[in-house]
Amino acid sequence: MSRIPFWRRLANAAVGRRPLRLCLALQGGGSHGAFTWGVLDRLLQEDILIEGISGASAGALNAAAVVEGWSRDGREGARESLHRLWQTVSDKSQNSPAQSTPLDSLLPGWNRDLSPGFLFLSRLTRMASPYELNPSGYNPIIDIAETALDMDRLNHGSAIRLFVSMTDVRTGELALRRNGGIDARVLAASACLPLLFQAVEIDGRPYWDGGYTGNPPLYPLLFECRAENLYLIQLTPGHCDAAPRRVNDIVRRAREIAFHANLARERQFIELLQQRGAGWLGPDRRRLRLHCIDAGDSMHDLGGASRMNTEWEFLCHLRDLGRERMTQWLEDGAGRAPRGHDAC
Repeated sequence: MSRIPFWRRLANAAVGRRPLRLCLALQGGGSHGAFTWGVLDRLLQEDILIEGISGASAGALNAAAVVEGWSRDGREGARESLHRLWQTVSDKSQNSPAQSTPLDSLLPGWNRDLSPGFLFLSRLTRMASPYELNPSGYNPIIDIAETALDMDRLNHGSAIRLFVSMTDVRTGELALRRNGGIDARVLAASACLPLLFQAVEIDGRPYWDGGYTGNPPLYPLLFECRAENLYLIQLTPGHCDAAPRRVNDIVRRAREIAFHANLARERQFIELLQQRGAGWLGPDRRRLRLHCIDAGDSMHDLGGASRMNTEWEFLCHLRDLGRERMTQWLEDGAGRAPRGHDAC
């Protein structure tokens, strides 16, 4: 086990020494996944080797883009693939009823909770199911994944291990797909919000968003990979300052807790092992260092509706926030992380 501090290992990599080996765990969060795009875009400028990535929902799409791009041209290929993915998300969503109106563009900031388009879509999805509103079962995520990603490269062209989470509607259990078994329908299933899309059928079974059961799953990175450093990029707030009082805020917080619960339990398990001095995990009994990069307060005022905002300017805004957050973390947080302990 290396006793070299994390920030020193990055510095060593920068002057031509051994690259830092790590795993990534990417949360879902709709269009807020563009923040993760920015975090990854900045991280990929460092001398790193990625052993494994797990993802749910938008995190699964980001993870797939990194794996597919890395197989073409390493870190630069991964950066290009991420850019292409989010450009495709924006391009394919131009006709969405949730697009902002000209009046919205006159308001400061990016909060769209009172936008007519978002309010209309929110009310509509509570009045009728996607089986009534979209009887053909069209799912734009399938089109986005097929357009932006080369599935053959994704499954067979990269040494990075990929884990995509889905939720089995019948059993309520986590379903995990790995390299060799991932296609556009699997990625769409991982991002399938049940009020917006029909359940995605795969091998005769219906699946919903992977965030319900693993947002993202950590255990495959612990027990199927060997890297000591695990980076969790977190979009869902783990806590709030006070109990919400308005209906929309209550619904939003209840959804956040539901999407965060399984991740919280996995983190608590890791922390318990480390507190008891038993933080040796994985096939080679290495000591895991869990590093958490979250959005902090930078996305606090965006509102719940912004998770459906796919305007290119907004996605680029989130990307830039993610790049800034990762730069700050590398300069400040990484250097202060205690050795051999949770850095979250």
